[in-house]
Amino acid sequence: MFFYLGYAVVRRLPLERPSLPREMKIGELAAGFLIPGLAVWRRGPRRWGKAALAGSAVLLLIFIVWLGYAAANLAFTLLIALHATGFVYYCNPLMARKPLRSRMMFTILVLLALGLGLYRPIQHAIQTHWLMPLRNGNQVIIVAVRSQPAGLKRGDWAAFMTDKRVVFGPIMGLGGDQVNSTTVPENHWLIREQIARRYYYNVSFVSSHSDIFEQLTVVSPGEFVGTPLHRWFWRKQILPGAVPSI
Repeated sequence: MFFYLGYAVVRRLPLERPSLPREMKIGELAAGFLIPGLAVWRRGPRRWGKAALAGSAVLLLIFIVWLGYAAANLAFTLLIALHATGFVYYCNPLMARKPLRSRMMFTILVLLALGLGLYRPIQHAIQTHWLMPLRNGNQVIIVAVRSQPAGLKRGDWAAFMTDKRVVFGPIMGLGGDQVNSTTVPENHWLIREQIARRYYYNVSFVSSHSDIFEQLTVVSPGEFVGTPLHRWFWRKQILPGAVPSI
C-alpha cells in the first residue's frame, strides 16, 4: 500500500533526473565523504585544502592521544564539524541555486550522516575492538582489547564485561583458590573491582557511567575484555591502588 502511494506521489512531483554538475565527480564526492578535508582539497583553492587536511590530522591525533579525556571529545566534535563543512563546500555547485532553507537542511543532513553514519560507528569500533578508555577520577586508563585471557596471574590487572558493565581491577584469585569465603571455580578468576563502567542501551546508542567500586567478583574467560597498556604515548598509566597479598 505504502509503495503504491509513494509511487503515485513521486509521479506527480516536478522532479528532474538527478545529475551532478560538471564541477563535481562521483568519485571525489565519495572520497570527500569518507576522508576529512579531502573535499576542500578537491574543490580548491589548494591552500584551503592543505589547511583542512592538516587541521583534520591534528584533531584526529588529539582524539587518539587524549582518548577518554574531554580534550579528545572536543577534538572529535570539531573533526566532524570540519569534515561536514568541507563536504558541504564541495557540494556548493549542486546547492548554490537552492533556497536557503534547502541549503540549511542539506547541511544538517550531512552532519547527521557523518556523525551517526560514519564517525559514531568508527568510535564504537575503536572502543569495542581495539582500545577501551576507563576513567578513574581525573585519570583515564587505556585498556588494549584482546581476544584471549591467556597467562593471567595473581596481581595482573584486567577488564571484563559482565552484566552489561565493564569491570576493571587486579586478579585476586585463580581457579581453585579460596579467597576469604569465596572459592574460585576452575578456569575462572576472582577480580577486585576498582572501576566499573555501566552501559545503558537505547536503540543504537550506547552511553556509559563510571563509578569506583571495591568488591570481589568472579569472572569467566568469555567475559574477558583486555589488559591495560603500560604506557599510552608518553604517559605512564598508573593503576589505582596497590594489590594486597593474599
